[in-house]
Amino acid sequence: MRFTEADRLLFAGDSITDSSRDRADPASLGKGYVRQIADLLGEGPEVLNRGVNGNRIYDLEARWTTDVLAARPTVLTVKIGINDTWRTFDRGLPSPIAKFRAAYTRLLADARQHLPAELYVITPFLLPVKPEQREWLDDLAPRVETAIDVATEFAARLVRADLFMPRAAAEHGAATLAPDGVHPSPLGHRLLAEAWLSAAGSPVEEAASP
Repeated sequence: MRFTEADRLLFAGDSITDSSRDRADPASLGKGYVRQIADLLGEGPEVLNRGVNGNRIYDLEARWTTDVLAARPTVLTVKIGINDTWRTFDRGLPSPIAKFRAAYTRLLADARQHLPAELYVITPFLLPVKPEQREWLDDLAPRVETAIDVATEFAARLVRADLFMPRAAAEHGAATLAPDGVHPSPLGHRLLAEAWLSAAGSPVEEAASP
């Protein structure tokens, strides 16, 4: 097995990670890609979901110490950024790229300093299903680049959702993978789970299924 019972896998992010988990239950994994990863890995590592619906990168940073570092994961995955774009357009809450980059850098720097953890970064993605969402892409693009740059700086494994999700959308239709353009369907979550397992070098056979 790529991971063992000694490993603790923690996934931190927004609603895509949260995926309706019961926040009153620390062991709840939600209904999305985190749950699918845990199911595919089977008995072995402990898996923790620390996604919170609606989080921008600043919200994640505010709870980083208590929700992430305190859990002492051996494998840490960050999936954040789409709400920094979404809130810019629907609530007029800008997230300047320089500020976004600084926050992302602080998160992974803290992880490197305080944890003996293998790091993963899942890039943010958008699959426009409404004409106005196409305007979001210019705002999201530098956040994707930031995620790539910061992951590279801190030697994190990259899961390029910004690449494979649009490719899959071209085949299946955007709404099939994310009905609102942001939140994945079960198929969308499956693609995220399989991509993460592939990046991890997991030998789980199901992860390679079409």
